[in-house]
Amino acid sequence: MIERLSSLYPAAAVSAFSRTSQTFVNPQIKSYKINYDSELAISQAADAASQLAPLDLVFVATGKLHDQNHMPEKSIRDLSSSKFLDMFMTNTVIPAIIAKHFIPKLETDRPATFAALSARVGSISDNYLGGWYSYRASKAALNMVIKNLAIETARKRKLATIVSMHPGTVESDLSKPFQASVPPDKLFTPAYAAERLCQVLVNLSPEQTGKCFAWDGNEIEP
Repeated sequence: MIERLSSLYPAAAVSAFSRTSQTFVNPQIKSYKINYDSELAISQAADAASQLAPLDLVFVATGKLHDQNHMPEKSIRDLSSSKFLDMFMTNTVIPAIIAKHFIPKLETDRPATFAALSARVGSISDNYLGGWYSYRASKAALNMVIKNLAIETARKRKLATIVSMHPGTVESDLSKPFQASVPPDKLFTPAYAAERLCQVLVNLSPEQTGKCFAWDGNEIEP
């Protein structure tokens, strides 16, 4: 997403935050290392990103489906409080705290967007398979947070658009254990997913605030 956005807007100042150090060729991209578990670090990140001017776009790409200790639950036998807390912290709480500190830094007199990566499996109405309890619940909760943020933000920033986004199934460590069941034409490269998400972002309007959109521009129902 960073590379795609800097390609679309080569003159834009881009602040890139990650848990690991990153290097970019474009001098317009400033890279920062961040501890997402620290609200102070998130607050400082918002200050750093908006130091020169209010923000036009904030894109939150944090997310977690599994790790070496936890895999998605297949049945109620797999449920545990530790899994739920872990999923909600990464997928719901951290994006909410990022919003707390970054949304007040958005432009007030021009269109501005806050977007967070969600997932189609966070849709309650689209759930036909069950399973993946904590991940589904954490993404559904994120979509509710986005809706709340949109309502509150609209009171002071009429031109702001607050959305969640589904990137499709992207070839990454997150999807790797489940790629065997994904048709080849539905397994996207990170570059393709970023391209499609950016196409959706640039066409959003304040009338669409509070909603969740997929990579193809279609709205995902709650």
